[in-house]
Amino acid sequence: MGKAKISNAIIRRLPRYRRYLGHLQQTKELTKVSSNELSELMGYTASQIRQDLNTFGKFGHQGYGYEIKELLKEINSILGLDREYKTVIVGCGHLGQAITNYTYYYKIGFKIIGLFDVNPDIVGTTINGVKVSNVSELKDFVKENEVVIGVICVNRENAQSVADALVEGGVKGIWNFAPIDLDIDKKVALESVHLSDSLHALTFMINNMDE
Repeated sequence: MGKAKISNAIIRRLPRYRRYLGHLQQTKELTKVSSNELSELMGYTASQIRQDLNTFGKFGHQGYGYEIKELLKEINSILGLDREYKTVIVGCGHLGQAITNYTYYYKIGFKIIGLFDVNPDIVGTTINGVKVSNVSELKDFVKENEVVIGVICVNRENAQSVADALVEGGVKGIWNFAPIDLDIDKKVALESVHLSDSLHALTFMINNMDE
């Protein structure tokens, strides 16, 4: 696939396709699925599903549907999940440890090779076999180990300085959980997860549901 611009909406839907296809393969033991069947499961129209997938090539066969195993393989490749990413996590409190444990147990392609914190009670300990180092060592570690992804789980006051260190170290992407909009080089991919935004959207929906 070339470098053609793909809409953000399609990119956001791809992981959901992957999740549903994986569920069908593992729990239903199906080998193929049609766009109509996916539509009933996911809530997207069959036309929308076909358009999304056709953006990346012809994966299905008219009158037959999609081979689940092959489509999963293609989506993994499109999302870049057919390779491993060296990752560091900065901030080893409850959230940082939860993310570390998730990536460790689910083996989803993100290899945690470094953990960083400033708390002297945490620095020097190990989590899933990875030592927690002082954040002062972050930039050099990232550069020396060619880290691809940095995960930020610190407070808003320190998030920007951590992001700067990650960028200076040479990361390609940042997954930010700090409640702040970071200012980073446009050559570095940024995905921010503002938990409060999601929770506030939920309270809006609760209070505006039809009786």
